[in-house]
Amino acid sequence: MNQNPAAPPRTTERRCPSCAAPVPTDLPFCGSCGTRITVPVAAALTCNNCGRADVGGNKFCPSCGHPAHLPTPRPMAAVVMPGGRAITLVLLDRSAQEISRFALQGAVTTLGRNGADLNFPDDGYLSPVHAQFLMVEGSLVVRDLGSRNGTWVYLDRPHRLVEGDMVLIGSQVLRYRRLGYPGPRPPEADNTRRLGSLTPQTDMANLAQIRSDGRARDMVHLSPGRTLRIGREQGDWQFPYDPSMSALHASIRSEDADFVVADEGSRNGIAIAVRSEYILGDKTRLLLGDQMIRTEFA
Repeated sequence: MNQNPAAPPRTTERRCPSCAAPVPTDLPFCGSCGTRITVPVAAALTCNNCGRADVGGNKFCPSCGHPAHLPTPRPMAAVVMPGGRAITLVLLDRSAQEISRFALQGAVTTLGRNGADLNFPDDGYLSPVHAQFLMVEGSLVVRDLGSRNGTWVYLDRPHRLVEGDMVLIGSQVLRYRRLGYPGPRPPEADNTRRLGSLTPQTDMANLAQIRSDGRARDMVHLSPGRTLRIGREQGDWQFPYDPSMSALHASIRSEDADFVVADEGSRNGIAIAVRSEYILGDKTRLLLGDQMIRTEFA
């Protein structure tokens, strides 16, 4: 009488990605939870010590017992600009002296307090994953990831303000708001004139000082044809208690129907909060949390 040949013994060289139960290589699904196994045996991990192929799930290599039973990570290529210039982030101290350097690796590099590619665990002003650096159409871009304190880029030229811009002058965070043009005021029924200042005739925007809890404190209005100067000791709006602000730090000048913020030779510069994304150039300075970063293309 003919008998069926004995089935070959099943081997358990892989584990279920859902419940981690051992799954024979000849079964397309997990016998414990029913999860379909889509990873082929050919995708096995390789022991760093003896080279034995194994799909994983073991803390030690079944052949040599080596604990490093993980694939050797492949080094990522350095990010380069068009023309082959590598991109480096330079960490600076408060006197703008270099502390350390980080060459960008891979398509996206994240920065934060923990859980990012570049971590600064002692910086309480950083969000866990604060921002990311990436290449977009040949340009280096910084993207804020909804951080609590924002990502700030220091200006190297005058900046035309738009509704909602947040400006960092010294350690003061100022919010810019457009007011628009006021409508005509009809005369009083009895033609009586009203007391009050006639200069300036209208205000088109304002700047509000923002507290650490997000509330507005002091406010100044911006009018056509007038320039507002800001400083620690000089100007129309002074902050004598802010040692990080220069004596005369910045000006907000009227240009047509807009307002432009410009540096007046300050020591620490002026920064604008990133709104979604910002294209970075060579030698651009950024502030993320309490970390001062400078880009370098070389």
